[in-house]
Amino acid sequence: MSAVWNGAGRRISICDVGLRDGLQMEARFVPTEDKIALVHALSAAGLRKIEVTSFTSPNAIPALRDAEVVMRNIERHPGVTYTALVPNARGAERAIESRVDELNLVMSVSGTHNLANLRMTSMQSFAALSQVVAMAQGAGVPVNVSLSCVFGCPMEGDVALSTVCDWVRRFADLGVRRITLCDTTGMAYPTQVAQVSAAALARWPDAAFTLHFHNTRGMGLANVLAAIDAGASRFDASLGGLGGCPYAPGASGNVSTEDLVHALELMGYDTGIDLPALLAAAHRLPEVIGHDIPSQLAKAGPRLALHPAPADLDALRERALARSAV
Repeated sequence: MSAVWNGAGRRISICDVGLRDGLQMEARFVPTEDKIALVHALSAAGLRKIEVTSFTSPNAIPALRDAEVVMRNIERHPGVTYTALVPNARGAERAIESRVDELNLVMSVSGTHNLANLRMTSMQSFAALSQVVAMAQGAGVPVNVSLSCVFGCPMEGDVALSTVCDWVRRFADLGVRRITLCDTTGMAYPTQVAQVSAAALARWPDAAFTLHFHNTRGMGLANVLAAIDAGASRFDASLGGLGGCPYAPGASGNVSTEDLVHALELMGYDTGIDLPALLAAAHRLPEVIGHDIPSQLAKAGPRLALHPAPADLDALRERALARSAV
């Protein structure tokens, strides 16, 4: 039997990206105090890593224009990493000044997607991010690099594993040890995920690889399980299943954090997350963002959230027994 079906207490680490990846897509501006309250709720629920915001230009992502205020006013829980996306050196300066615990840098392994998304060639992006890596290392701030379109590009199609490994190598050579492999538009499928995950883990055993899946085609949880079976233990997920990509048509939300925690705990994995507290945070989202959320668990409740039997159950039983006696 595959190891994926029996967690046996194995620890799986989850970073919630809903406050960045999710809220950046929302038409309604979520008030700063609500963002801060959601960070506090996630911290209290046991998340050990939270992507709080993005230090992108307010003109590009107006939904996160309050990045400094949010980051400077959250309560820091011991042992929790509060990370933020930074697109360039100016964003890194703002993030470092705001006491971010980790800088999350992004570029695509697809040249077409990178040009369409970031308005730069892949090598131009790498040169710019190399400067940010050096800046962060000088400031003593850890860096995570998120590589987009690892499992497919909506314009180019499949991306060769050798191309993915080439980009991982470039950043590893700079001293980056935290790398996220992103399924930016939900093109990943389980056997592909297993192959890519196993290759990356074998080639860079000292790196901390995170897998980032979208649920665009309904394979998010299956892809997580395939990655776990290949040895991965770190995943991004989004509160409420919010998210997408403003530059990736058709990309729906990320794997829902509460759906993922619920599934993993039923299978015996240890996430360290308080599921009822996490669900309570997810249930706050519809009022905050003004619409329903994709999360299945928020709608249906946990597997053993039982419902009362009909009030007339005894009468129903008596009538059923009477029919069988005739």
